[in-house]
Amino acid sequence: MQGDLNDAESLKQALTDVWGVYAVHNTWEAGVEDTVRSLGFASNAILRPVFFMENLLSPWSLNGEKLVSTLAPATRLQMIAVEDIGTFGALAFTRAVELHGRELDLAGDSVTLAEAAATIGGELGRPLEYLQIPISEVRKNSEDVALMFEWFDRTGYDADIAGLEQKFGVKMLSLEAWARKQA
Repeated sequence: MQGDLNDAESLKQALTDVWGVYAVHNTWEAGVEDTVRSLGFASNAILRPVFFMENLLSPWSLNGEKLVSTLAPATRLQMIAVEDIGTFGALAFTRAVELHGRELDLAGDSVTLAEAAATIGGELGRPLEYLQIPISEVRKNSEDVALMFEWFDRTGYDADIAGLEQKFGVKMLSLEAWARKQA
């Protein structure tokens, strides 16, 4: 079934006689969470994953022997493995009553990108070093992405990793454990 988040009635029709939906929304548009809350579902949980560990292996991050970004070398970046997002997505169904109305910021680790380069390089069996590039290079391709990286440097995520693990009994993947799986 298909629905349009800009059309509440289309969503109600698409969800008729459906017990649950796992939906991924466009992070670049405002108001998506408000729309979900306004629809009056018997249960809903909003999952807010931080930076995906998988992004570190993309061609725009991993370039030869370098992990490339605009972040300052001392900036800690919270990140999460996509696998762990799926675990919390499943919990939204299996523990629907407990999670109803909850908004969860999801992270599994917090490291600098220099630490990430060393960790990933170690697991891949090759040296990687972190290379900070000017934000202007990112801005040439995307103002939104540049603003995101500036926010990472200035404010960043603040998910309670230990609290999530304790409350929900989920051991999140550290960057090291995730990198080992990739190798």
